[in-house]
Amino acid sequence: MHTPGNNMAGLFTLSIRLVVGWTYFSAFWRRVILADKLDPDAAGYIGEKFNHFLPNALGIKPIIEHLVTHPEQLWLSMVIFTIIEAIVGLFIMLGFFTRLMSIGVFGLAAGILLGSGWIGTTCLDEWQIGVLGIASGFTLFLSGSGSYSIDHWLINRKKKFTHTKWFAWLGSGELPLKNLKPWVFGGAMAILFLTLFTNQVFHGGVFGKLHNKSVKPKIEISNAEVENNILQFQVYRTEGADVYGSFLIGIQLCDAEGNVLFERNGDQLAVFPVDQIANHYVAKVKPGKHSLVVPLGAKADLAINVRGIDLENNQQYTLKLIDISGMEWESKVKM
Repeated sequence: MHTPGNNMAGLFTLSIRLVVGWTYFSAFWRRVILADKLDPDAAGYIGEKFNHFLPNALGIKPIIEHLVTHPEQLWLSMVIFTIIEAIVGLFIMLGFFTRLMSIGVFGLAAGILLGSGWIGTTCLDEWQIGVLGIASGFTLFLSGSGSYSIDHWLINRKKKFTHTKWFAWLGSGELPLKNLKPWVFGGAMAILFLTLFTNQVFHGGVFGKLHNKSVKPKIEISNAEVENNILQFQVYRTEGADVYGSFLIGIQLCDAEGNVLFERNGDQLAVFPVDQIANHYVAKVKPGKHSLVVPLGAKADLAINVRGIDLENNQQYTLKLIDISGMEWESKVKM
């Protein structure tokens, strides 16, 4: 019979503890020690990365949208989130209050899964990280820490609080449950269901047609209209690689026969006036070196003066956006 001081299950999960712990602690290490990714004005700001999750997040989209529309709250949330990752990761590696920290692992992984489980250009990267993190957190909660942990060291020194029920739930040792089998089986089945459900929702990975929303850029156009000789419309980048923008090299206004009445090419879009771009989120649509850059998750209202073009209210017009990849998106224009 195993005693709390001789927890073999906790010993067997040592490698999981160390690797999972580092994956979370390394987030803090990258953002604070190796580079400053908490600076809203610096390239690679973590808040912009968080904005990339928005278009296809599952269940937590309203939370993400609220934060990316309130930059100060977003920054504070990213700081708190980074501190939590540092504490959870370090304490899991050290095996200190292991079960409490495993709940943190579970929660952090669930956030990754629901927010960015749809992102991943090759191997469904974020989805795999999320579901494996959830399974690891559950496993570490069941096992606690064995040898090579602070919990084990405290138990062996017969600290009084290590023999309490609350320490068994939050630290390590034998869980105070008479029959663990139903809890283990039920938890495992729930995690399997979540894995299959999110795999299907995000990628069609269980049945039907596979899809990957990180491969090709997609821009949604809305509210396209011409009023007082100003062409106004909203762009929202909802798909494509998170590390690579959509580069618009053409904006065209066409008549019903497809004739181009007005056009802005890549060189002209590269100097697009920033005062004619109203960004909604921290990921911003902005002129680049050779095009107009639309990052993943960016939403903006654009305004272009089309004075001098003979437009009639009873005619049908189409707005066309052209990406450097050759992809095109169209929308009818309201007069």
